[in-house]
Amino acid sequence: MIKELNALESKIVAVTTLCRTLRAENAQLKQQLASAEVVRSDLVERVETARKRIELLALKLPDTKAAI
Repeated sequence: MIKELNALESKIVAVTTLCRTLRAENAQLKQQLASAEVVRSDLVERVETARKRIELLALKLPDTKAAI
């Protein structure tokens, strides 16, 4: 009986340790995700700005059909 209780205690300690490790990893992943979302948002904004600038430049290009 003592042997079984010791085995159970070891398993509980292992599960508790794993749980703590996974919680810490989860917190770290949440921080990484938040940072990645900020970077993504910035990139989306920069791409949109670049798209608008390119569209404006394209409007300023001469019409090649009229020149022929």
